[in-house]
Amino acid sequence: MNSLYNLPNLLTLSRIVLIPVFVLFFYLPFDWGTLVATIVFVLAAVTDWLDGFLARRLQQTSALGAFLDPVADKLMVAVALVLIVQADPQFWLALPAVVIIGREITISALREWMAEVGARAQVAVSQIGKVKTAAQMTAITLLIYRDELWGIPVYTVGLVLLYIAAVLTFWSMIIYLRAAWPQLRGDADAKLSDKSDETGLTHSSESIK
Repeated sequence: MNSLYNLPNLLTLSRIVLIPVFVLFFYLPFDWGTLVATIVFVLAAVTDWLDGFLARRLQQTSALGAFLDPVADKLMVAVALVLIVQADPQFWLALPAVVIIGREITISALREWMAEVGARAQVAVSQIGKVKTAAQMTAITLLIYRDELWGIPVYTVGLVLLYIAAVLTFWSMIIYLRAAWPQLRGDADAKLSDKSDETGLTHSSESIK
């Protein structure tokens, strides 16, 4: 089967297609619009996990999937954060959003540069990435929904989790930059594996989450 049409890639593409759907329901002037937008974001988050799981389980990993998956993930997160801040333009909400989006831009640019200079090894911050992704997705979901639920201050909990995600995001960026610093410094003999041993990084075919 052509790699474009395997199941993991179709799930990744569906996540991109869900972005305008999410935006539409987020802005609908109906009470149920926010609920549907929240459900759409949750569906996108589930496909983010599912496409990677199926790619490994079905052995359907591909270059296209490796490219599309982080693009779809970052697009959905960035769009959701921009809409959340636009709906409630406060400094204390914009700050973690800027940190998260800024980190994604920085790491994407760093990856592109490293590929150009031949440092193609993928570096994964496995444990930090998993916790950060869980906190980030949960935070965004709660901030989209906003309303109190079963006596739980959903918005406040979401904001706290967003700050946790922002701290972990910044931390993982520092670790990644530290691992790449020999290449940035121009040390031709430097190996990512040397730095990864010091920082707890591992080489992987998966991108940083």
